[in-house]
Amino acid sequence: MTPVDPTGGPTRDRASPIAIPDDVLAAIYAHAIAAFPDECCGYLVGRTPDAVDAAVPCRNAQADGGPPVAPELGIRGADTGFAIAGDELFRFARSFDGDRPPRIVYHSHTNGAAYFSALDRRMAAGPAYPVQHVVIGVGAHGITEIAQFAWSAAAGDYAEVARWTAQGAPR
Repeated sequence: MTPVDPTGGPTRDRASPIAIPDDVLAAIYAHAIAAFPDECCGYLVGRTPDAVDAAVPCRNAQADGGPPVAPELGIRGADTGFAIAGDELFRFARSFDGDRPPRIVYHSHTNGAAYFSALDRRMAAGPAYPVQHVVIGVGAHGITEIAQFAWSAAAGDYAEVARWTAQGAPR
């Protein structure tokens, strides 16, 4: 699928989306549907900075009931939050030194909406990791929408760089 420019305008003042081939999109859609009603999480790897070639699904450790990542929001379950499990998080961090480093972190929102929430932004902690983010909107009837976000130095925040409709996504 080809992403849709969310602004309808030129993209020269913002980051370009990292290309995600259809088979990798299909893998993360399947992960989101299988995890529902919980959020899924994982990352996408690739040899070149402008494309990915595989998904690395991770276990959502938020289901373990550990301390909330945002205490002011109360306890968050796996249906409204995600945390990549400890061993997988270490593999993620170590893989930046490999020949196929992480390029994109992905997770789903179980309310069907693909947006980068305030908590998502806070947990991403700015450009701490050199990755983009994909959020998959999923509901009881399948995938609803998908959005991709990249760090914008000019804005000092994450900006949407691509959006896919659910057309062609599993239901």
